[in-house]
Amino acid sequence: MSDLPNRIDIYEEGPREGFQIEPGPIATADKIALIDALSGTGIRHIQICSFVSPKLVPGWADAEDVAAGFTPQAGVSYNALWFNEKGMNRALAFRDRLSITGSISLAASEAFSQRNLNRDRLGNIEAMRRQTAAHLAAGVKVERIGVMAAFGCNFAGDITPAQVIQTVEDGLGIAAEADQTISDLSLADTMGWATPARIERVVGEVRARWPDLTLRLHLHDTRGLGIANAHAGLRLGVARYDSTVGGLGGCPFAAHKGAPGNIATEELVLLCEEMGIATGIDLDALIAAGHLAERIVGHTLPSATLRGGSLGGFRTRIAA
Repeated sequence: MSDLPNRIDIYEEGPREGFQIEPGPIATADKIALIDALSGTGIRHIQICSFVSPKLVPGWADAEDVAAGFTPQAGVSYNALWFNEKGMNRALAFRDRLSITGSISLAASEAFSQRNLNRDRLGNIEAMRRQTAAHLAAGVKVERIGVMAAFGCNFAGDITPAQVIQTVEDGLGIAAEADQTISDLSLADTMGWATPARIERVVGEVRARWPDLTLRLHLHDTRGLGIANAHAGLRLGVARYDSTVGGLGGCPFAAHKGAPGNIATEELVLLCEEMGIATGIDLDALIAAGHLAERIVGHTLPSATLRGGSLGGFRTRIAA
């Protein structure tokens, strides 16, 4: 059964996700150059940096310089990532340039949570309660729930839809206690376990339980199924996706060295164009931004569309 959206929203995470995982330092000016290039492609949401410990993530020791240095474009929403009150306060210094909203971040796999956060399910719930209270005290609304490892886990194996449902219930409970309304529920394939059939099962059961929640998919291409999973999501009517230009990044916490990161933005845009789904993005400009990203990091990125180009360009040349 197909219920294609007329248009999708793409949340570009390449600058934040990609640069933090590169082994060598990336110049601040280069980070800013990529953000500014992406701003001219028609993308409406860009995550520009992480306000995290430079000891843990040295690639974002210059987060403040990047946040102060990029050129905001009208119609584009810029945001950042943080994991604690200190990071939030750093982001708040750029409230005139960034869209500041809070999220409740949980994992459907307790093993993943324990390994990466040193918290069990109940401990993470309590931590998110404290974080939500800190956001509200700072005047920051909490509008999003993110569920990591929603389709499977390298440490726990298969994750059932029932586990995802329980995790979403945990998040909605935290939001309700704080009188917050959730407008965005992100289901993340953190370690690349999703398949189209898993997408259908999990999305189907979450939708059946909460038909009015707006879903977002955060898909990794770890095993080469990322764009197939996006296709499954599109056929189910999911209209929000995270992606990274060129396929920048990876998951440094998945114990899967060298695995590809998020689906490539240009591959998702190409897929949508061929399915008649609007994105508002200039694919050729996006491909140019992808090649800029490759020059910045100094190596080839995973995106096949960077190699093959857009079909629109070929059609124009053939027609001429």
